Amino acid sequence: MSTTSFIDIRDTAFDHPDSETLRAAQRIEIDARYGGDTEPGTKPSASDVPVFVVAYDAAGRAVGCGGLRRLDDASAEIKRMFVTPYARGTGVSVAVLRALEARALERGWSTLRLETGTAQPDAMRFYEREGYSLIPNFGAYVGEAASLCYERRLG
Repeated sequence: MSTTSFIDIRDTAFDHPDSETLRAAQRIEIDARYGGDTEPGTKPSASDVPVFVVAYDAAGRAVGCGGLRRLDDASAEIKRMFVTPYARGTGVSVAVLRALEARALERGWSTLRLETGTAQPDAMRFYEREGYSLIPNFGAYVGEAASLCYERRLG
């Protein structure tokens, strides 16, 4: 796929079929990298991820997603950020991230945090390029050797 000239970002329920399909594809990829589900803490759900977006390409295919889970009055965690292999390198990941940042600011969340892992150097490069800084592991990720946490102050 060449660079996407049209990306439609839609607010979508966490449990919408397109959201579920993308999250299932992410789970398969993550499990393959880490040998199974190694995510510590409470798994994200429709009840605790009030913001979820899905990116659609010009043909109407769901090609990326991401959500926000509130951490406190001023911050949220990016959850389930994913772009299909077909759409990588086309700007979808940046579009999803910018949409999440805008929605965070709309809710008064001035800081975004996230966790990725040591087997995801592509994710580490992406977040660093987009202005996220490595921070000490937070929450359920404290003490998790394969976890790397990042943060960006918005605004």
